[in-house]
Amino acid sequence: MSGTSERLKASLVYAFLKGPTAVNGLKSLCVSEVILQSGLTAEQKKAYLARPPQGIDEGMWERAKRDNPDPERLIPVPVYGFVELKARLEQQQLQRQQHQARVEVIAHDIEKVRHDHAAMMAKLAQYKRKSLELGHRVLQVMVRQEVMRKYGYSVQADEDHLRANLEHLHSELNAPTQFKGRLNELMSQIRMQHQVTSSQPEVEYSFDSNTMADIKQHLKQQQDGLQHLIQIIKDDVADLGVLEQSLDDGHNNQS
Repeated sequence: MSGTSERLKASLVYAFLKGPTAVNGLKSLCVSEVILQSGLTAEQKKAYLARPPQGIDEGMWERAKRDNPDPERLIPVPVYGFVELKARLEQQQLQRQQHQARVEVIAHDIEKVRHDHAAMMAKLAQYKRKSLELGHRVLQVMVRQEVMRKYGYSVQADEDHLRANLEHLHSELNAPTQFKGRLNELMSQIRMQHQVTSSQPEVEYSFDSNTMADIKQHLKQQQDGLQHLIQIIKDDVADLGVLEQSLDDGHNNQS
């Protein structure tokens, strides 16, 4: 060993690493395969690109260098004759098939992710409903616990005030001129409008696809808002019923 470094060809290093002695040593290091990767130095690459190969026009060579998609890693290579052209075409077709197979695998993975996302959203909605149900059950347990805790005590002023407020809210909801009456009035107006429109001759309207999409989106937003409002009203009525029942049970126990 002289201690000096020397640049060796990749083919010589590859041949040495593929030898039986080196293979056994590499297997002990968990190396299963050695692949030859050849390349050019910067000087060699510059010298190769400076002059066009034999039989290639200089203008065509310059255009090939300009059209190179990755000049840092790729170099233009001329094709001579139909045999090499056929081999290049077969390689391109093989590469296209490999890309197409990979695209199909990615599309399948995307579809699976979409399916899993839809299933997860359905489970999330189910868990939300279950959480609301458990919240109502917890509220009922808390109400019963509070009733048992206050068993034998007289009704306090804040409880009586709460009962008065609940009765006032209940009377407002059922008042003819309030929400219930307005809902009935709206229902009657909708029925009358339906009768009027059904008696009139049908008029056909035509809209373009963008207008129809906007109308559908607007109606969907209105429907979602109404469903959300109805759910809020149902939850509030259920909570009021639980509180009213608990207050009635408290009064009955005290009496």
